[in-house]
Amino acid sequence: MAQYRLKVNGTVHTIEADPGMPLLYALRDDLKMDNPHFGCGLSQCGACTVHLDGVATRSCVTEMSKVGNREVTTLTGLGTPEHPHPLQTAYVEEEVPQCGYCLNGWIMTAAAFLKTKKHPTEDEIRDALAGLKCRCGTHTGIVRAVKRAAEKMA
Repeated sequence: MAQYRLKVNGTVHTIEADPGMPLLYALRDDLKMDNPHFGCGLSQCGACTVHLDGVATRSCVTEMSKVGNREVTTLTGLGTPEHPHPLQTAYVEEEVPQCGYCLNGWIMTAAAFLKTKKHPTEDEIRDALAGLKCRCGTHTGIVRAVKRAAEKMA
């Protein structure tokens, strides 16, 4: 066991954890966060995506020993109900959410992508989101929402 100082959504937390424990477990079990979600545990679906220093990262396979002093941002830290991120607003406007379980991964991945690509094409959006899974089949709406958010953020 080791002690870790995590800065999550701007707040510093101290937890004790095994160095090999996934960051996802620290966020959900130790910090009692309801996002990100556990999906596959193999970095294949994206439901667990967070930002580490602004980079989309699968927290289910990111060991605590690899987190270091990097800033962790979750969907909760991306925007609030009072001040939503443009992606969160676009998802509502495009009526994307169905079950909502996967949205954490899609929004967090898209947010990191839009920081580096201001005017993405539809193909670039699809490439950036490749590998994420949505069992409800809202992929077309997701691409529309990312495109809408990109236009607002440009």
